[in-house]
Amino acid sequence: MQNNQHLSILVHEQAKKYGSRPALTFRMFGSLEWKTVSWNQFSLRVKQVSNAMLNLGIRPQENVAVFSQNCIQYLYTDFGAYGIRAVTIPIYATSSEQQIQYVVKDANVRFLFVGEQDQYDKAHRIFALCPTLERIIIFDRSVRISTHDPNALYFEDFVALGENLPRQTQLESLWKEAKFEDICNIIYTSGTTGNSKGVILTYGQYFAAMRNHNGPVPVGEKDRVINFLPFAHIFERGWTYLCITQGAQLIINTYPLEIQQSMRETHPTCMSSVPRFWEKVYVGVKEKIDESSPAKQKIFREALAIGKKYNIDYLSKGKRPPVGLTLKYRLVNNTILSLVRQQIGLEHPNIFPTAGAYVSPEVEEFVHSIGVNMVVGYGLTESLATVSCDQKGKTYTVGSVGRPLGDIQVKIGDNNEILLKGPTITPGYYKRDDVNAEAFDEDGFFHTGDAGYMRDGELFLTERIKDLYKTSNGKYIAPQMVEGMLLVDKYIDQVAVIADQRKFVSALVVPEFRLVEAWAKEHGLSFNSREDLCENEQVQKMMMERVETLQQPLAKYEQIKRITLLAHHFSMENGELTNTLKLKRTVISKNYKDIIDKMYEE
Repeated sequence: MQNNQHLSILVHEQAKKYGSRPALTFRMFGSLEWKTVSWNQFSLRVKQVSNAMLNLGIRPQENVAVFSQNCIQYLYTDFGAYGIRAVTIPIYATSSEQQIQYVVKDANVRFLFVGEQDQYDKAHRIFALCPTLERIIIFDRSVRISTHDPNALYFEDFVALGENLPRQTQLESLWKEAKFEDICNIIYTSGTTGNSKGVILTYGQYFAAMRNHNGPVPVGEKDRVINFLPFAHIFERGWTYLCITQGAQLIINTYPLEIQQSMRETHPTCMSSVPRFWEKVYVGVKEKIDESSPAKQKIFREALAIGKKYNIDYLSKGKRPPVGLTLKYRLVNNTILSLVRQQIGLEHPNIFPTAGAYVSPEVEEFVHSIGVNMVVGYGLTESLATVSCDQKGKTYTVGSVGRPLGDIQVKIGDNNEILLKGPTITPGYYKRDDVNAEAFDEDGFFHTGDAGYMRDGELFLTERIKDLYKTSNGKYIAPQMVEGMLLVDKYIDQVAVIADQRKFVSALVVPEFRLVEAWAKEHGLSFNSREDLCENEQVQKMMMERVETLQQPLAKYEQIKRITLLAHHFSMENGELTNTLKLKRTVISKNYKDIIDKMYEE
């Protein structure tokens, strides 16, 4: 049962209820050993952090920044800050020095919490450039502090300032003064179209969001929930707090690249993720099936067909499956499909919320067919994550982003833009009155920049309006949709569609090199480098044939006519990806201008 409280006291109230039950499972930095703390231990450490913050002079509604990957100290810091009514500003662990400096200066940050060596080094280098910055507090004890840095403090030494709860009376007074109108977080958007904007999120927004999810999203106290996305991402942050209100056990995955291994070691029942995770699972399973004997391929495809019929043709439409189908499904589910789930550590899957990008219907159908309840949704930082999602007890359509939650009003405006209003919507951007005036209409509806439509109570997305390309022939192209169709191919790792003001659609494609190299060797092709591989005509022909097969459902004007294979990935270091791994299309167009122009030569 949900215990929806003001975030300043949530952990402590849950500790009263659950006591010595496991709350957080985690690994220390660099360790392979999983450890667990109870709700009582979680509560005590949060109180110590609150006391330490008061001893350092952090004030109510002061901005405190956290620049780290996921770790147990991150949660202690966030909830410790909430206890004294402070504001936390999450910064992606992969952010550049320029991005950190911008946030610290914009928000007048005095105290910056950092994770590992890389984050500390960046913070130390920008320290002198940020007049307000007083202290860097380091989560990872193995970080080497510069000999010329009197301002750095290890987290353990920081916590010691509040170890015996010297300010507990003052802290409890602050709990009583906590208001839902107080600012809880300022989350700086990833900035695909320019400088980051600080999205204001209040404690009241979180309270409304938790209330909206209770019931429609069935996570509970028996669930083991692993983190995949960073806590700096509003989707993971909101989902994590929802799980805490429900008493679920959290498994903190510090290193994203190790997520599949972590899943196999910890056996979670739930996880929020972006579609790319499931695309990789889909490609991996297909690859294993393709490598198996014809007899095994036939058995698996029959099992998948039964899974699809049971979960999608019947359950998703609210229909009861026939007895014969139910018996068949039980058989394949307990044998073949369970083996597939076991490979990714999902012996007892409950729900798997997925959002943040276009979800290929092919991938969504596959995930449901293997018996994993993918909950597709839609939201923004400005809406405190979920606007809509597939909901328990209601029908859903593959291809939709579910039904609007609770008291969120969804209106379709000009150019089919999705407009939002409700208690989970941001009151505005931090210190950006000019942007706020454009973001909200006279009726108080927030302009999302996303286009879509409602049908039978479900929301469907069509494109990101600002990302929409217009060819020189006047045709509009939605690049995310086209890219999503291609990313289900096992030979494609990254793709950027090009079309704006061009006479036809083209694409920059980064191959999945491990598989393409294997294909080339099987076909007797010689190459000395990835550049050689990408320039090989037979490889190019094979890749283009796969693109043509995948894009058959598209209208002719939407279809990719030419591709260029790239020997290097799009990266954050080159400014081509945001911290949430979205493409920065203007940067890609600039960085690859010569290559793109060559595709349009007669």
